[in-house]
Amino acid sequence: MCGIFAYKGQKTNAAQLVVNGLKKLEYRGYDSWGIAFKTGHKVSIYKEIGKIGEFDISTLKEKVDGPINGHMAMGHSRWATHGGVTQENAHPHYSQDKTIAVVHNGIIENFEELKTELKEKGYKFRSETDTEVISHLIQKYKSLGPVDAVKKALSRLRGRYAVLVLCAEDDRLIAARRGSPLIVGKGENEFFIASDIPAFLEYTRKVMYLDDNQMVVINNDAEFFDLETNKKIDKRIVKIDWSPESAEKGEFPHFMIKEITEQKETIARAINQDEKQFMKIANEIKNAYGTYLVGCGTAGKVCLTGSYLFAKIAKRHVNVTFGSEFPSLQDFITDRSLVIAVSQSGETADTLEAIEVAKGKKAKVLSIINVEGSSMDRISDYAINIKAGPEKAVASTKATTAQLAILTLLAYALDNRLEEGKILLVNTASQINDMLNPRYEDHILNLAKKIKDVESMYVIGKGVNYPIALEAAIKLQEVSYIHAEGFAGGELKHGPIALINDGVPCVVIVANDETKQETISNAIEVKSRGGYIIGIAPENNNIFDYWIKVPEVGEASPIVNIIPIQILAYQLAILRKNNPDMPRNLAKSVTVK
Repeated sequence: MCGIFAYKGQKTNAAQLVVNGLKKLEYRGYDSWGIAFKTGHKVSIYKEIGKIGEFDISTLKEKVDGPINGHMAMGHSRWATHGGVTQENAHPHYSQDKTIAVVHNGIIENFEELKTELKEKGYKFRSETDTEVISHLIQKYKSLGPVDAVKKALSRLRGRYAVLVLCAEDDRLIAARRGSPLIVGKGENEFFIASDIPAFLEYTRKVMYLDDNQMVVINNDAEFFDLETNKKIDKRIVKIDWSPESAEKGEFPHFMIKEITEQKETIARAINQDEKQFMKIANEIKNAYGTYLVGCGTAGKVCLTGSYLFAKIAKRHVNVTFGSEFPSLQDFITDRSLVIAVSQSGETADTLEAIEVAKGKKAKVLSIINVEGSSMDRISDYAINIKAGPEKAVASTKATTAQLAILTLLAYALDNRLEEGKILLVNTASQINDMLNPRYEDHILNLAKKIKDVESMYVIGKGVNYPIALEAAIKLQEVSYIHAEGFAGGELKHGPIALINDGVPCVVIVANDETKQETISNAIEVKSRGGYIIGIAPENNNIFDYWIKVPEVGEASPIVNIIPIQILAYQLAILRKNNPDMPRNLAKSVTVK
């Protein structure tokens, strides 16, 4: 949540670079935005409500009193947590004397008491945010010097944060993190700091990661410090294998449809893994005294699907919980437990907290992530990179199916049938390649036109496709804003069927497995109450009012069955004039609790 970008180097158009970087991070927050830039011994701030996408740097030249050229600037795109969406609440935030500017991701849990303390000392607040206490605290300790003042201010904070600081009287860029991601990009005689790699990917692929309770001070070089011990840290430079083009829309109108289409390749990439590593992890699962799949949102539904896959393919029971609920189960965790954490970004706050709980109990942790070097990657005992490439649409698509592919492969590895699993998933990727074509999308678009004005719709599935029904409902909610709910087919008669009346769309996910006949029976129950039945299945059935064909892929059915729902959600969003890449009230990486 929220995007941070900063530049320090030899170029004199730092403000322009920061604006461009924020545009690439807008998927992380788009309530408001702002930049701070340094010219001489002055820090200027400019901020606006709304999206930065169409902003032109010439507007800045017209509205700012004085020059805007300089070698150092920073900016922030906001997803509101404390305080409404106003220009005053947008970042950056000044200190009272306007010599210090701060941008911040995260939540300061003790900001009310700090604010009261500062007010009693005469500090005036211009916003409702928790962030403004940071800039005022730094001013309070200004006599210590910029770096030590920042350290002292940070020592007073409780909660998660990523903080960047510009000081009018100092030429260094200062940044620190605890719980919220910050990544340093190293170019030729220049440095970038961002909350996500795509912001600076066109300039450099060399990165250094800030870990929790670490600070970086950038001048002619980048110096890293441990905030607790004050000792300097040597950082390894990691080269990212993403191309700049992979983080752009290219010929596609939106990232969401681009990323849906990329599933032709991403599933094949996901399963191209080190077989020895997979078998080693499978052995850890076999020897664990309790295995827990943990994720949030869509990743949580992937985890639930994984529990069915492990049971069906490997005859192995695993526990499933959302990251936010995991601390309530910690009494069951021991040093023989294994936690499998799933996250696209590798920075999901609740999942990171679950890992911290697990590590505190000395349990082993496997993370399934899409960002090499992310927080989850670095703190886990094992990590599997799903290799989906940058995913910028808020609604996850290609990362979801890549995660499902990894869990399917792990289930086969656990049953000593890894090669069989790989053959299945290679075949699945090939069938998806045939499936994703303009004619298929047009067929789903015709359905979207029929149902675009409905208020509610429902999705049912059974067995391994029950969690896919839940995930399908999330996709529809996220971008179409239609009230959608997913149910286990057999649960309809226990209450939800009361919601069905004439014309209500109900998506029925039917796999050619042991649940097929029961799922069709559930669809008949809905049809008899007037429901409009949309069948997602390898074969047509008389009960379907509209049939969307999917390939027959056996145990990989969850992967192919979610894809038409992704396309439907996208088409509905367009027809309802929503931006599918930036749905209201949502941001891509949930890095706050």
